Formats: sequence, structure tokens, C-alpha cells
Amino acid sequence: MNVEEFDYNLPEELIAQTPLKDRSSSKLLVLDKNTGKIEHKIFKDIINYLNKGDTLVLNNTKVLPARLIGEKEDTHAIIEVLLLKNIEKDNWECLVKPARRVKEGTIITFGKNKLKAKCLSSADEGLKTFEFIYDGIFMEILDELGSMPLPPYIHEKLEDKDRYQTVYAKEIGSAAAPTAGLHFTKELLKEIEDKGVNICYITLHVGLGTFRPVKVEKITDHKMHSEYYEMSEEVAELLNKTRKNGKKIIAVGTTTTRTLETIASKNDTFVASSGFTDIFIYPGYKFKGIDHLITNFHLPKSTLVMLVSALAGKDNILNAYEEAIKNNYRFFSFGDAMFITELEGDNNDC
Repeated sequence: MNVEEFDYNLPEELIAQTPLKDRSSSKLLVLDKNTGKIEHKIFKDIINYLNKGDTLVLNNTKVLPARLIGEKEDTHAIIEVLLLKNIEKDNWECLVKPARRVKEGTIITFGKNKLKAKCLSSADEGLKTFEFIYDGIFMEILDELGSMPLPPYIHEKLEDKDRYQTVYAKEIGSAAAPTAGLHFTKELLKEIEDKGVNICYITLHVGLGTFRPVKVEKITDHKMHSEYYEMSEEVAELLNKTRKNGKKIIAVGTTTTRTLETIASKNDTFVASSGFTDIFIYPGYKFKGIDHLITNFHLPKSTLVMLVSALAGKDNILNAYEEAIKNNYRFFSFGDAMFITELEGDNNDC
């Protein structure tokens, strides 16, 4: 299966540059994963597709102000550092631009020497391991010196940095937001809970594995980067109970999906666990952890388009994307949403 099979043409003006004022007022394309049938709704209508006893699973990761602009200590060349993953203590895996200027032993300074980063090792595609050197509390310094790592296709300035966080963000550690969750408000979550739908949280810290481009011709040659995940015993018990009762598990976002599928695939059930996952989901994959998925519209030829194609079928997904383009849906991180489900007799059942 070739990467080109997951390509589509998107008019640039449909790439959302700013979030809507009301998170839950975005458009919602509802797709039947079996038939390809499509319904056009508003995101807050999602409550009508969730039934009592179902479980909604959200990723409570919180985005770091992970983008740092500094300079080499010796030459003063400007260097951009994006924190991706905390390896241990003050050692972080980072994406660096321009990577060729940074070698082992290079020291980069930020904020007039308030923070320093020493390069410990290099890997492929601009990845470096740094030791950060500072006095005080690292997260406080990062909050002062760093900025939100918005994707490169967003050119507008983000006026309120909290709009690149979900309203339930809690566990700090991501280099990007789990964007499907950006549509939820606290009021909508309360309404869903009042309907009798279970709401629970897992953690996957979004890193290079989620947004790394596919540069190979055959998708089976692509290697996912690992990301840290965590599930509590309480959540595992709730998900197993949901399954036992014949109800549905609805994942909010591809990061949640990858976590649930990692755990369910390893154990044939849900168990409390943590670790790193590099699971790559593409057509042919048999889902074991989720039934339905709330997600955004993803970049052409990305691993995320492949994941949703595995759940709903490539033809159904590409047809839905074409329909979204015709109806002027907004795409990518600050864009509109899609709900992949089973429409026939599955919604409005209280």
C-alpha cells in the first residue's frame, strides 16, 4: 500500500488559522464507518450520538510551551529547539533547526543565560538529546521563555495560549495538543455526563510520533516514533465494564486511540499500564480497543489519515474529506471535527 493512496487536494484557504470563539460551535461531519453515509451537524450535537452506558475516553495531556529560541554560546547563531520527550531528569529529546549547526557538546543559551542546553547526542531527522542546565524550577523557566509549538501551517498569532489546550488538560508533557479534544467545553462535558455517559481520561504525551511526515513510498516502511502513555486501574476497570455491558467505547482523538489500541492489543483486555508506544495503525488493522472515534481532519498522506482509514475504510474517508471540502469545513488543528460511528439505529438511544 503506497502513501500516495492517502493523498487529497485541499484548498489552502480551508486550513484553519485561528480557533472559533465557541469551542463547541465547530462543524461536525458524522460518518458511518460501514456504509459511508454522511450527516452534517454542529459539534455540540455529538451528545445525540452518545448513549447511556457508553464511555467517552479523552487524553488529558497538557502542552508544554515547548518551543525555545536561543543562540549558540560560541557563535551566537540563532537555534530553534522543540522539546519532544523527557528521557530522564533534565535530559530531553528535541527537534532542532538548523540541526547541522548543533553537534555533540554544543551549548545553546536562552533568555540571557537563564537556561542552557548542552547537546549530548544526535540522531536522524534533526533529533538531538539535550541536558538542560538552570537554577530554579524548570517548568517555571520554560513557561517564561518558551512558546506554544503551533504547527507550521498556522501563520496567525495565537492571542490566548489556552486555546491550544483542552479544557481538561492536566498532565504536562506534550509537544502538540490532542486537537480533537479542543471542541469540548466544560458545559458540554457536563451535559454528556448527565446523560449517563461515562467520561474517563488516559494520558499520551504527543511527540514526533503523531506529526512526523511519512517520507517513504510504502507505508509499511514507515517507522513511528515512540510516545509515552499511561492508563490507571480505575479507567481500565471502567473500560472492561463497558465492554462487558455491550456498550461502546468512544475515543476522542487519534492519540487516545493509539493508547487504547496499544493496551488492548498487548493484553486482549484493558489493564493499568504505562510505557512507550510506537503503534502504527493503517488499513488492515483490526481494532480491539475502540468502537467509535471523534477526530479532526488530517494532513494528506499522514499517519493520521491512515489511522482513520483503517477504522472507516480509505474510500469512505476520502469521500468524506471531499464532502467536507465542498461544504467549506475548516481543516487541521483549529478546524472542524469528524465523528466516525455507526449511524443505523445507533444514535438517540437513551
